[in-house]
Amino acid sequence: MSNAKASKQEKEVLETYLLQFLNLEKRYPLLPGIRNTDAMAGLLGLEEQELKENRTKFDQNAKEAALELLEEENITRWIDQLPFENDDTIVALGDSITDDLQGWFSIFGYALEMTVPEADFTFVNSGVSYDTTTDAMRRLNRDLVAHEPDWVIVALGTFDAARMNLTPDRTLVPLAEYWENTNAIENVVAELTDNPIIWMSPPPVLSEMLDNFRLFDFNVYNEDLLRYREILSGKKGYIVDPRGNRMGEEEPEAWNFMNDGLHPSLSGHSNTVRELIKVLAKTDEVEGSSFDPPRDYDLNDQ
Repeated sequence: MSNAKASKQEKEVLETYLLQFLNLEKRYPLLPGIRNTDAMAGLLGLEEQELKENRTKFDQNAKEAALELLEEENITRWIDQLPFENDDTIVALGDSITDDLQGWFSIFGYALEMTVPEADFTFVNSGVSYDTTTDAMRRLNRDLVAHEPDWVIVALGTFDAARMNLTPDRTLVPLAEYWENTNAIENVVAELTDNPIIWMSPPPVLSEMLDNFRLFDFNVYNEDLLRYREILSGKKGYIVDPRGNRMGEEEPEAWNFMNDGLHPSLSGHSNTVRELIKVLAKTDEVEGSSFDPPRDYDLNDQ
């Protein structure tokens, strides 16, 4: 293995921010050594034990967040009303907000496992950091279809709405392309399962914090995210947090975010799980939707 090790400053950045999103085995699953923890640690400039300890810490954080949620009377009652069968496979297709090792999908899985011990759920986290819907389309066969899911949660849109610093006049994935991509994903899911698709709306952000975060060369604005949520609000299936209020009823609250203003903190992820469970439990009938294209569907205008 390489003797190059992360400096104290680099290690601090890795441990406090990056490691929970650097799940490279998802992005490069075919590399021969990608499942070797020692090789992965060496690539990151860490000792194998350091990498294992950090990943264990994130997993424990998710478990503790699930336990805290289960102290809420509504949560346990709603879990009893969820539409899942005991042997269902649940796949989440998303970006780094889903890929987060202490993120909403991990918390959700623990909440169900601890509340329904007799169930044999399979949870597949197919989130890949910083993916757009266009990126996710490229991996549908490997990361969605191959798992033969009973339920699919689609949590994409945050990075579609990103505006790169060098091209701030447009979003990374135009609204029309996002509409087309989500329609295509919806059609694939309809071929895989008779269960309704679950759409997780992109959460709001704190753009001012994001603008000052040196690791990123883009920003995301809530006025753009609103337009992407409007696309999802007309979809068939369950719509989780269509108004994007889960990070604060009036406006996003700082404690629900990490220091980049973009990724949710543990409390922010717990808010997402609460909304997900509530929507799945309390939605009696999933309505159909109109597939009228967005106003800017003419790609020549992008």
